[in-house]
Amino acid sequence: MNPDRRERLRDAAIEVLARDGGRGLTHRAVDRTAEVPPGTTKNYFPTRDAVLRAVAERCLEQYLALTAHLAAGTGPSDREGLVALFRSLLENVAGPGRARLLAVLELQAEATRRPWLSDILDPMASGDFAEFELAQRTAGLPVTPQRAAVVTLALHAAVPHLLTDGPDTLATAGLDDPDRFVRDLLDTVYPPDATT
Repeated sequence: MNPDRRERLRDAAIEVLARDGGRGLTHRAVDRTAEVPPGTTKNYFPTRDAVLRAVAERCLEQYLALTAHLAAGTGPSDREGLVALFRSLLENVAGPGRARLLAVLELQAEATRRPWLSDILDPMASGDFAEFELAQRTAGLPVTPQRAAVVTLALHAAVPHLLTDGPDTLATAGLDDPDRFVRDLLDTVYPPDATT
């Protein structure tokens, strides 16, 4: 099988899942989106579960590439650098990361009925806990595992709102201004005048 075509199909499946949801993820929809002859997706991924697995694995690969890129840098050296990092991650939700994150949300819903999907998706969430804690530590904040987890959970909780909610909800949550949201979050968890 052609590896380039396989990648094209997996990327098209992410697009279909993000655009049409779980019910819209069909072999035919992926064929149309990838602009390949009918039956191509079924040839590569014979069952719906195989398509779901392919999407989950591709989302994980994209996540790992993104985190490897971030890890290649020196990391934030201070609070302002951490604000910039977390703000850019939130801005990515509505930008280039939108389709992948919508697909991941759909996959998480599917994982409630297909537990094997959780095994594929788990490294993304668990990876964020480790990477975000490290970022907080390199920024010089008084990190504890609990504080770091609160920051990570708050950033994760922001994602569905950024993907789906209207301006009133975003304003109420403070997500209409990602920079302010991150600053408020860090000030709450790590008050600037606190010593420990």
